[in-house]
Amino acid sequence: MIAIIQRVIEASVQVEGELVSSIGKGILIFIAMERQDSEKDADYLARKILNLRIFEDSKGKMNFSVRDIHGEILVVSEFTLAGDVTKGNRPSFDNAMPPEDAEKLFRYFIEQLRVSGIPVREGVFRSFMVVSLSNEGPVTFLIRSSQNKGIS
Repeated sequence: MIAIIQRVIEASVQVEGELVSSIGKGILIFIAMERQDSEKDADYLARKILNLRIFEDSKGKMNFSVRDIHGEILVVSEFTLAGDVTKGNRPSFDNAMPPEDAEKLFRYFIEQLRVSGIPVREGVFRSFMVVSLSNEGPVTFLIRSSQNKGIS
């Protein structure tokens, strides 16, 4: 799985001009599922993101997690993260998980976040979305579960 996480002061998703989700201070997650991914990948990413200390303390040091600040999470599926642009000019999505399987893993990932008690909102899977955000910092991280297969 591939996740881009952004520290935000607000973020929202619209579908067909209608607001479907929004959060205040917290984390916006763009996530893609790749063919080889499993629930273990989702478990790893959920744990990592929930505990990642990317919010600043009073001294300006990143010492707090989204849990610590009582923040919110917005999750947006973005299969284009699994795109390969190394050959030619048109992205290849051969490594992206088929949509039906990806949606199941997407839902599982969201449930792993929700059990933490943090408010979790989501975009609409397989929809054309307009995502708005105010990235604070800016603070953005790329996390790939495939780089951490040995971690439980």
